[in-house]
Amino acid sequence: MDKFVIKGGIPLRGTVEISGAKNAAAAIIPAVILSDEACVLENVPAISDVSIALRMLYEMGAQVETINRTTYRIDATTINNYVVPYEMARKMRASYYFLGSLLGKFGHARVSMPGGCPLGSRPIDQHLKAFSSLGAECTLDHGMVDVAAENLSGSQIYLDVVSVGTTINAILAAVKAKGLTIIENAAREPHVVDVANFLNSMGADIMGAGTDVIKIRGVNYLRGTTYSIIPDQIEAGTFMIAAAATKGDVTVTNVIPKHLEAITAKLEKIGVNVMEYDESVRVWVDGPLVKTNVKTQPHPGFPTDMQPQIATLLTFAEGTSMVTEGIWEDRFRYVDELRRMGADISVDGKVAVIEGTGKLMGAPVRACDLRAGAALIIAGLAASGTTEIEDIYHVERGYDSMEVKLRALGADIVKKTIPSGLSRKAI
Repeated sequence: MDKFVIKGGIPLRGTVEISGAKNAAAAIIPAVILSDEACVLENVPAISDVSIALRMLYEMGAQVETINRTTYRIDATTINNYVVPYEMARKMRASYYFLGSLLGKFGHARVSMPGGCPLGSRPIDQHLKAFSSLGAECTLDHGMVDVAAENLSGSQIYLDVVSVGTTINAILAAVKAKGLTIIENAAREPHVVDVANFLNSMGADIMGAGTDVIKIRGVNYLRGTTYSIIPDQIEAGTFMIAAAATKGDVTVTNVIPKHLEAITAKLEKIGVNVMEYDESVRVWVDGPLVKTNVKTQPHPGFPTDMQPQIATLLTFAEGTSMVTEGIWEDRFRYVDELRRMGADISVDGKVAVIEGTGKLMGAPVRACDLRAGAALIIAGLAASGTTEIEDIYHVERGYDSMEVKLRALGADIVKKTIPSGLSRKAI
């Protein structure tokens, strides 16, 4: 078991390059199954979720070749079954994208219920409703989801709630279905657009991605392609907030500034300076941080995956701030860990009230999920004293070489192995 040990109080300075988007890669890798030729994926983040997804393809019979650290050649035409390995699927929430891609390619898919971060219930009823609309029969049996169809036909799909996962899964299932599929109340996130762009680069006919109505006209054949995954807006936002919390000066490169608009707007309200360039942003602080209110919403609103990070920043702001979680029901579990570091935060349902104390103190804490882990790293970087963060495997699910990138910005952070039986849980 590994942990991060951080000696805080050092302003971050310098330049950091952002990796490919975790959420886009998690959907595009399964989407390769739909291709009738080999594909090359570039700008793939080196994270554990990607490793798991690639391993799933390999175990199912695909040929996976590593070209370099961020580039893979995948030939999924050799896949010989429609069942995703159970143990691997349980470790990854985005394993449900294999449902849509396998159903779209073979007319049959069998995948375990998704795992990943414990952020509350993750019902897939909307996914199954979309598959049913296209003509599939869906069953749940001993934790396995089974979807099958003799023929998939285009249909009108209305999403009861805006869901990124359902939107992408409906696209994957519909891209080779006969006729026209229309998805209404679709999610508009950048990684939804990236999946559509990837499929279109292979010859798919998808229109409207990035709006709330997506139209897909089914095609019979998808050719191979070479495709570069978009930069990770959440990783970029995390480094932007780390720069602000430490009162540093950091230039974040390999980004699409438009994808960061909601994050940038909130940072500027808090008193952070943000300068946008074509493919980078500079973030620095030269004055006091001030209170603000934040509510997470579907894109283009403030992203739920940035909620723990900005809540941590607000502990350093003057006054009382409110953070409202509008997406997940259990995303404030990290608050208890921040309280160990001296934060004054009270939670009532989906609302956290943050009294800015202006400082945090190092303490032993535990990452309870991916973005909570990122928030605790930010807290440790800005706190006085030493912070030790356990269960960092959560962080490594979604951040590529985070401690290496932070050290390049001047942070005092090291990764250490905890001897068996000496974790905080065991004491």
